[in-house]
Amino acid sequence: MELTRPLVKLPIRFDAEALEAQVRALPGSAWVPHPTGYVGNEAVRLITPGGESTDDLKGEMGPTEHLLASPYIMEIMASIGSVWGRSRLMGLGAGADVPVHVDSHYYWRTHWRIHIPAITNPEVIFNCGGDSVHMKAGECWVFDSFRVHGVHNGGTAQRIHLVLDTVGGGRLRQLIEAGERGGFEEELVKPGTCSANGLLYERTNSPAVMSPWEIRAHVAYLSAHTVPHPLLGAVLKRVDDFVEDWAALWAQYQTDEAGWDDYLKLRQGLLDDLTALRGSSVLLKNTLPLYLGLDHMVLQNLFGDAAAAAARAAGEVQEQRIAS
Repeated sequence: MELTRPLVKLPIRFDAEALEAQVRALPGSAWVPHPTGYVGNEAVRLITPGGESTDDLKGEMGPTEHLLASPYIMEIMASIGSVWGRSRLMGLGAGADVPVHVDSHYYWRTHWRIHIPAITNPEVIFNCGGDSVHMKAGECWVFDSFRVHGVHNGGTAQRIHLVLDTVGGGRLRQLIEAGERGGFEEELVKPGTCSANGLLYERTNSPAVMSPWEIRAHVAYLSAHTVPHPLLGAVLKRVDDFVEDWAALWAQYQTDEAGWDDYLKLRQGLLDDLTALRGSSVLLKNTLPLYLGLDHMVLQNLFGDAAAAAARAAGEVQEQRIAS
């Protein structure tokens, strides 16, 4: 499912005062610097691999102590009913920005990102794909993270959003479809009206070895977002040949490590040929190079244990990149 517009407000909202009170009740020690290092950005980890203090994206997800101490946030999640991945409270200081960027990595290709403002002010503006909006406290939004987006807090106080990542499930799809149609009456979920028992968390979020069908899906997605270029046909033909050869190996080995050397030879051959084609100027509609999208979305994620695959290919833990 792909959004038909950059930003979509969902027909569900939450008790802003109750959510703010729960956020303010967390200890100051719960807040950690955002992993990007952006100035003024910090977070409280709510769902992580194993519920541990980490920003990793891969692994069996579980609640942290901070989520377990926040029953209304768990009720919010239960009311949507999805399968939950890494999730956080995200703080943006007064006058600070989330710099303009595009989410091109595999994780973002496979997840929705839900924003629910807990503490905000009218000067907080979210920009995505040329559209701008102020998300009010308690509202629920999704957006197209493959478009250029960023946030500016022009107010005098910190902004805090509840940011939930999910592959979907529950009634999220119905909420998104209703949000895109518009003309809805918002459902208000008050504290104590939804059981937080039985929340579902991701157990699997990366393939041991990516299947040819998944590779084809990512390549088709990238191809649909390209802009015309003289080298586009040759680049896509070489990628398509790679997927066919990968499918032949998959029929022999699937995820068996006995096939890794052959898989890695195919991958290296593709890297060499794409470099020789000099197609780094082929762009996507969001202005990113196609090569970068292919690298982030597919080539870095062909193996769940990317470090082991890189070590096997090069004798050291080092990822190969497409050269220009």
